[in-house]
Amino acid sequence: MARSDPGDAPIQSGDAPIQGGGAPTPGREASSQGGNTPTQGGNAPTQGGNAPTQDRGVFSEGGEVYLDYQSARPVDPRVAEAMQPYFTERFGNPASLHAVGDRATEALEQSRAGVAAFLGATPGEIVFTSGATESNNLALIGYARKNKRSGNHVIITEVDHISVLNIGKYLEQEGFRVTRIPPDQYGRINPEKLRARITDDTILVSVGWASNEIGTVQPIPAIAEMLGGTGVALHVDAVAAEGQLPLDMGTVPVDLLTISSNDIYGPQGLGALYIRRGTRLAAVTMGGGQERGLRSGTENLAGIVGMAAAARIATEELPTEAPRLAALRDRLIQEVLCAIPDSHLNGHPVERLPNNAHFRFEGIEGESLLLSLRDEGIAVSTGSACSSKTLEPSHTLISCGLLHEEAHGSLEFTFGRFSPEADIDRVMEVLPGIVRRLRRLSPLYRKQ
Repeated sequence: MARSDPGDAPIQSGDAPIQGGGAPTPGREASSQGGNTPTQGGNAPTQGGNAPTQDRGVFSEGGEVYLDYQSARPVDPRVAEAMQPYFTERFGNPASLHAVGDRATEALEQSRAGVAAFLGATPGEIVFTSGATESNNLALIGYARKNKRSGNHVIITEVDHISVLNIGKYLEQEGFRVTRIPPDQYGRINPEKLRARITDDTILVSVGWASNEIGTVQPIPAIAEMLGGTGVALHVDAVAAEGQLPLDMGTVPVDLLTISSNDIYGPQGLGALYIRRGTRLAAVTMGGGQERGLRSGTENLAGIVGMAAAARIATEELPTEAPRLAALRDRLIQEVLCAIPDSHLNGHPVERLPNNAHFRFEGIEGESLLLSLRDEGIAVSTGSACSSKTLEPSHTLISCGLLHEEAHGSLEFTFGRFSPEADIDRVMEVLPGIVRRLRRLSPLYRKQ
């Protein structure tokens, strides 16, 4: 069978929208000393919770309170049910030319259409990958290599996911010039400051739709509008935002968009890259030429079917699930800032993801808080799971202007589809006491 040139696979367009953000309110951050407590929930919609209420909270091992949905989500039981036949009964390879392969191809393309609908795109614009990191590599490296005759300048931001930051370093080794845009104190990128960094050699801008750490939502529609007519392509890593904010490629002219299956309660180890029709990439993985020559390797059919099921459920539940998560988030923020002196909210007080509450506690280490909460059966994080093995403070918080000791005193709570209201009750039973105990032991905390 004839295959398209791996480097020349264009892909098609879509119809869809992206969410913007409002102007940040003045002030460094919301804090327990009279800061801005957020209420707006990340503007998200979802229908919701077709997952039965009685099932909420039962998806963590050992009955822990699980508030680390930014690092991993359980597979929704409805997704697992959709995947099951493809492990044992409908196991064909889409590349095979017999009837079993034909049925696999049909399932693959139906799933591609389902993921495309989730993004307001067309099926020909979706390429499946092994996850968001691979999608980011294909988007940035593939676009830079394919279009290097047009220029050698790429722009990313200081608050991008660690995978994008490391890809930026790799592109510099390949001879590209990479500019990193700093955020404001809330972690937001100013479109006009970004515009000022564009030169005649700029070919690509990459901005994350939202921060998976501090939850700040970027003004993607304004950035896309600003880039219109410049000939500069826009890549958006939407992993933190998918399933929480509406993503519609027909409304906002994004050229490349990264998504992950697990972040919408699908299986781990699977992702996709949206490639607007006419956008050309060079392949970065060589092999049998699957996925229009852009991503070789036999497709993970069961996982792809699961991702499509997860995308459909996320679309249906967005109008009710996002407000539910925002209510949990706002309650936790209000109670923490009121109950614990010298606590502060990191990230934007209003333009933030509906499930994210990220705090800084003066005078104590976030890791000590995390371990103390673990002893109480509560799972949280101090930042991105993808960079948790390092002792360095969060690059996002440092970029927002925090000192190293301030960044080290941060803690992240992220809610999800199976989070019950009772999780907040449990956190507030133990967190104030843990903070008091650690501060008594800390030489860093100012004594009253």
